[in-house]
Amino acid sequence: MLPLIYHPIYSDFPLPEGHRYPLQKYRLLFERLQALALPVAFCQPTTAQREIIDAVHDPAYVSQLLEGSLPLVKMRRIGFPWSESLIKRSLTSLGGTTLTVDQALRTGLAIHLTGGYHHAHYDFGSGFCLFNDLMIAARHALTQPGIETVMIVDCDVHHGDGTAALASSHPDIVTFSVHCEKNFPSRKPASTLDLPLPIGTQDSDYLDAFLPLLDLALAQHRPDMVIYDAGVDVHTDDALGYLSLTTEGIFQRDAGVLSRCAAHQIPVAAVIGGGYHDTHEQLIPLHEQLIQAAITHFPDFSASLEAS
Repeated sequence: MLPLIYHPIYSDFPLPEGHRYPLQKYRLLFERLQALALPVAFCQPTTAQREIIDAVHDPAYVSQLLEGSLPLVKMRRIGFPWSESLIKRSLTSLGGTTLTVDQALRTGLAIHLTGGYHHAHYDFGSGFCLFNDLMIAARHALTQPGIETVMIVDCDVHHGDGTAALASSHPDIVTFSVHCEKNFPSRKPASTLDLPLPIGTQDSDYLDAFLPLLDLALAQHRPDMVIYDAGVDVHTDDALGYLSLTTEGIFQRDAGVLSRCAAHQIPVAAVIGGGYHDTHEQLIPLHEQLIQAAITHFPDFSASLEAS
């Protein structure tokens, strides 16, 4: 069974009318996957502990967020109004991504039905990201037996600027960002490996550029675990994306990542990442591609890990 990590709180915090964040997509995706009766097992996370957050972020920033005393200008940069439920939701999603790591190490592959908060920096948040769950999960993975190098493969359409900055002093965390070159954020600190793509890039050009480079990255860095941000804001209809992948192109991207990791016997902790549409239901078939790709490759992945 494929572990899927989810909590109802992911779609349960107050936002102003007309806010761009697709809050209900997490609930809708969960309900869709339940209805499909797939070979999956749902796991519910608990909130992350303060010490794992302080190990990545400025403790003063963390305290201000938790207490609701972060200056308004910094909350505006994040893009959410502060609320106790926002904080509880954020801490639970952090716990969810670390649980995804634990489940992936147990089974070979696990997926978090939120996550990918890659714009959060050491002492400030940005772009709907309070805390950087990818970096926190990578640091958590490195505490586990046999994990000496973690690669974060970030295929969200937006550059993983917070992750790149936070990981710059950690040679055991390899960052690989594939993104639209003319999109948020304006300042893009160097990842270990960056693949900026022009506006309007379509399926074939995207896959031809990305998958061979992924092959080289896996061969060069030989990670013991991959954390995969499978953002669907690369889709041609995305409100904030500017790339032009089709639904099938997203499936081929996800299948390409998972099949390569399976071939190298690398466990994968995946998060669904970004995706923006005024009608939240339109995002569900796109995020579903990751789960369908995972199920396609999961039996062989499990067998290869058990044989190793």
